[in-house]
Amino acid sequence: GWGGGGMGDGLLENANPLICECSGEQPVMAGEEDEQVPDSIDAREIFDLIRSINDPEHPLTLEELNVVEQVWVQVSDPESTVAVAFTPTIPHCSMATLIGQSIKVKLLRSLPQRFKMDVHVTPGTHASEHVVNKQLAGKERVAAALENTHLLEVVNQCLSARS
Repeated sequence: GWGGGGMGDGLLENANPLICECSGEQPVMAGEEDEQVPDSIDAREIFDLIRSINDPEHPLTLEELNVVEQVWVQVSDPESTVAVAFTPTIPHCSMATLIGQSIKVKLLRSLPQRFKMDVHVTPGTHASEHVVNKQLAGKERVAAALENTHLLEVVNQCLSARS
């Protein structure tokens, strides 16, 4: 398995994979308070942004459903790139594009504009992986999708904190 920092050590690979024990907000590391250090964006920060996105179909977050995991987040602050792979709950998940768009919108709204984002399906986890990735790849496509008011409502629902 992926050594996710002590998560799942010694446990069965994927025995009942449905819901993970969420790690909770990460403690602030020593040194992060230091104003001298420019605030570079790392995978943990990106993960903290997207982990609480709600699944469109379930009353659970993407983190709880293991749709997003920190190991699948790659960030290069110097190059201003962010790549996020997400794993649809089922291989024929019709919501995959929507989930990807929710992740993308959340990052677009949260990150400095200099960042280029690549949100894609974890390889081999979706039947129409290439179609979904294509829909998520184009900025124009995401922008067009967001002008679709119904879709925007659904995305915003996914992004709103659950009361």
